Amino acid sequence: MKKLIYTIFLSFIAIASTYAQTGKLEVGMKAPAWLLPDANKKEFSMDSWAGKVLQVNYVDPDEQDMNETYNEALDKAVKTDKIIDSTYFKGIGVVDTKSTWKPNGLIRTIAGNKAKKYKTVILFDYKATLQQIWGLPKDSYSVVILDKNRICRYIYSGKVPVTENEKIIQLIIGLTKE
Repeated sequence: MKKLIYTIFLSFIAIASTYAQTGKLEVGMKAPAWLLPDANKKEFSMDSWAGKVLQVNYVDPDEQDMNETYNEALDKAVKTDKIIDSTYFKGIGVVDTKSTWKPNGLIRTIAGNKAKKYKTVILFDYKATLQQIWGLPKDSYSVVILDKNRICRYIYSGKVPVTENEKIIQLIIGLTKE
């Protein structure tokens, strides 16, 4: 009986420590590092954009258009209005390929079109690694803003309300000036 209790206790500790390691990214926390490939298998990490405020759009391909309104407002702020200095800001997409039924070839085609439209980098998370280490929801679309030191300053999962667009843009402007 003591062995059974001891085994259950050790199992509980192992499960708890695994959960603690994968935790959930929250505002104010340093974002755990990652390494993910693009369509050409070139690997990128957050350090690939050192010194820049980084926006990571973590996207289930089935939800790819969920935040199009926000992304268009951000694109306008960077390219047309030039109120966000691209010298100090980079927005990227990370495709959660594990959350969809779509084949990887189709996903790469769709992502390629988005990359061209927004002139950005799109990475592929084939094992849902970022979802696990950042604690992001499955089958969703998450927008994460990291400052130059990779501290999370904003995180939103789901459809970003139009009323949040200006707030996020102003946050990015402020962070690029720090």
